[in-house]
Amino acid sequence: MNRFAYTRAGTVREAVQALAADPAAQLIAGGTNLVDLMKYNVARPGRLVDINRLPLDAIGEHEGGLRIGALVQNSTAAEDDAVKARYPLLASAILAGASPQLRNAATTGGNLLQRTRCYYFYDEGTPCNKREPGSGCPAITGVNRIHAILGASGACIATHPSDMCVALAALEAVVQVEGPDGARSIPLAEFHRLPGDAPERDTTLAHGEIVLSVDLPAEDFSRHYTYLKLRDRLSYAFALVSVAAALEMDGDTIRSARLALGGVAHKPWRNPEAEARLRGRTATPEAFREAADLILAEARPYAHNAFKIELARRAIVRGLGQAAAGTPQSQTDKRIA
Repeated sequence: MNRFAYTRAGTVREAVQALAADPAAQLIAGGTNLVDLMKYNVARPGRLVDINRLPLDAIGEHEGGLRIGALVQNSTAAEDDAVKARYPLLASAILAGASPQLRNAATTGGNLLQRTRCYYFYDEGTPCNKREPGSGCPAITGVNRIHAILGASGACIATHPSDMCVALAALEAVVQVEGPDGARSIPLAEFHRLPGDAPERDTTLAHGEIVLSVDLPAEDFSRHYTYLKLRDRLSYAFALVSVAAALEMDGDTIRSARLALGGVAHKPWRNPEAEARLRGRTATPEAFREAADLILAEARPYAHNAFKIELARRAIVRGLGQAAAGTPQSQTDKRIA
């Protein structure tokens, strides 16, 4: 681990100024991802800006929905009565991730800013375009079982690790940030980015900007939803494929559909065309398979992850079926319903 300076911010403005003034500075809150990266010598911040004293740890009403502060712990968000009642998809996704100990430390903002997962990214003895732009992506021809099948590029095929963000994508959350040029709102769909030719950038945040909160809109997907996570172990493992499904139903007819995938791309993956195709349809396996085929039409497998395409197809059909029936996947009994 490298030597670094330390600043404890007392206000949002102090945090923004400290971060913007030092190109090598990074924020720290729960530290569940950053500290690991520092131990592996992958992240080498010259300064840590501690934001734990900022007043960003509340959950409250906002324009008919909820606003979740950036410093709200994952465990707090998952157990909040308003979140469980109005956005159970989000609570379920959070409980599917990590372990109770990590959820007690991890924060909403930190979860949004997790670095993508890749064996080579975490191994400083190998090249990696995310660590050193232009050095290459050995995952493309190497061990790539956990890697992307959608939205990848010749520079990077890593996947985004968050469960929480997959649910936020389906719920069309909005991220509130503040930086040197003031405040702005970023739709979750635009917050994370595909690798393209700049895989070192996981998000669209500018240097000096910090996450203040996540806003959940007022739409009601509290009855017909599921978060289905398929992984190598039943606990403490990242998703090979995950599905966040949220439906509005009129009897057996789908009035509105939201669907986001995790474990398949550099960001939570949505396909608006597939969602539109489901609207007005009867909730049947055939309709769900059509949506899955549309989502996966451009999937590109690599040597060790071709299985993900069929796994994703089946997960989409199963997840939409659970959501339509109002029988969400349990995160306590993780056997697939």
